[in-house]
Amino acid sequence: MGGPAASRAARGPVGGTAARRAARAAVVLVLLLGAAALLVRAQQLSGTPAAGNRAFTDTAATSRAVREVGGALTRVFSYGPGATATTRQAARRHLAGKAARQYDTLFGQVEQQAARQRLTLTTRVVRAGVARLDDDRAHLLFFLDQVARRAGAPPTTVAAQLSVTAELHDGRWRIVDIRSR
Repeated sequence: MGGPAASRAARGPVGGTAARRAARAAVVLVLLLGAAALLVRAQQLSGTPAAGNRAFTDTAATSRAVREVGGALTRVFSYGPGATATTRQAARRHLAGKAARQYDTLFGQVEQQAARQRLTLTTRVVRAGVARLDDDRAHLLFFLDQVARRAGAPPTTVAAQLSVTAELHDGRWRIVDIRSR
C-alpha cells in the first residue's frame, strides 16, 4: 500500500502543489513588473536635461571648453598702451554675436584710455566651471583676477566673475555672450 504510486498521489501532480505553482507564478510576475518599472524609470532619466549635459560625463570636452574659452578671455581682456590692436584682433577671433558687439562698443573707449593713461590690464583665470555642455554650446562661469597698472601708480587688482556662453564653430569655441555677475 505504501508504494511509489501512493507517495506520488500524496504529493499531488508532478511539479508540486497548486499553491507552489501559484507562488512561483507570483514571484515571476513580481520580477517582471519590477523589470518593467526599472525600464520605464531608465527611459525617464535618459530624457532629462542632465542626461544630455556632457559637462557631467565628458571630462575631455569639458576641459577643452574651459581651456579654450579661458584662454580667449585672457587674451581679450588683457591689453597695454601699445598692444590694443593685438587685443582687438584676439576679440575678432574669439568673440561673435552679442559678445562681439558689446566688446566693440566698450573697447573703443578703452583704447583711448589705455594710450592716454599708459594703462596695462592683465587678466588671469583663477577658477572656472562648466554649468552645461552640449555638442556645440557651453555655459561657463569664470572667476578672474585683473591687474591694472598705470604709469606712476601702484598696481590695482580686481576680481571679476563672468557667465559666458560659447558656441563651437569650425572646431573652435567662440564666445557669444558675456555677463558680469
